[in-house]
Amino acid sequence: MPPEELSTAAVRRLIEMAGADRVGDDAVEELGKVLEDYAMKVGKEAAELARHAGRKTVKAQDVQLAVKRVPPPQGP
Repeated sequence: MPPEELSTAAVRRLIEMAGADRVGDDAVEELGKVLEDYAMKVGKEAAELARHAGRKTVKAQDVQLAVKRVPPPQGP
């Protein structure tokens, strides 16, 4: 199953840009899941920070603070 929002091509490019010579489909799928899960958590936190500040618009500062507040994904 491919990631829902991130294209498999984009995820594959990220892994290749990180230095991989070859990338398995399973790696693309797994990284896509991890990235989407983390992005959703950061997005929700950023939206809550914007609401708390009395805004409807999420700004870069909200995302930056959310990244600091949401723990990074842990391995298995």
